[in-house]
Amino acid sequence: MVRALRIPVDADEPIREVQVDKLEDYQAIVGGWVEAVDIHSLGITIYVAEEGLIMQLPFNSRASFLWWYFVPEARQKAMLVGPALITGLPDRVGQGTDIPSQVADQLLSKGEWRVEVKVHGDPKWYKNSATYDDYFEALVWAMVTLERWTLAEDTRVVPVPPDELAGEEAPPPAARRHQAPTHGGDCPD
Repeated sequence: MVRALRIPVDADEPIREVQVDKLEDYQAIVGGWVEAVDIHSLGITIYVAEEGLIMQLPFNSRASFLWWYFVPEARQKAMLVGPALITGLPDRVGQGTDIPSQVADQLLSKGEWRVEVKVHGDPKWYKNSATYDDYFEALVWAMVTLERWTLAEDTRVVPVPPDELAGEEAPPPAARRHQAPTHGGDCPD
């Protein structure tokens, strides 16, 4: 059995851990023949329905943004539709492997996330004051920052340490959710 995560299309529906064994398990989750999309830097493969676009399956924003962030050449070229299944990269003989624990924990984790930015010519990572209670929302803002802020060389999404949250008067989650990242606070001008 392979430990995997199922990412539903509906962003309000939680990501769930599942066990898959044979091809039919993969097909049952994605709703048809499977297409594999590898993200080597995370050590994962995302499976979606191969004919998802033809079947007019709905856009899977979480799976797509995860892919786009870590595989920039896919941006503006393709999108992932329908339910998605994430496993580890296949082994040497093409068999499925467990999703890396670190990736599973990150995608399943509840908590606060922040976008950090590295600017051209400076090796330091600068934290942003905006926080997000959803990893995928932070991922979207990391991509937007990287694509729109000309000084940004790289971005990353990191958990906000609990001690930082405890010392702040944080706005309610709904207010944080709609707060655009600023380049004030600890980010350089």
